[in-house]
Amino acid sequence: MTILYLLIPLSLILLGLAVWAFFWAVKHDQFEDLEGPAHRILFDNDDNDLTPEQRAARKKAAANKQASNDDHEPRT
Repeated sequence: MTILYLLIPLSLILLGLAVWAFFWAVKHDQFEDLEGPAHRILFDNDDNDLTPEQRAARKKAAANKQASNDDHEPRT
């Protein structure tokens, strides 16, 4: 019975630490994006992960690369 005098305060302290850790994690945006990492594993280098500006820059770079390759092809 005397062990309860130790276990009850110890369990309350552990509960308090768990509640503090949860609120700290929420405050520091640890639960902001729960689905993003799972989708990134499935779709590597997906354009949906990029901002619209980055997508436009990628398309422009691909178009420039294609145009420079077209200029160097021999004509038959």
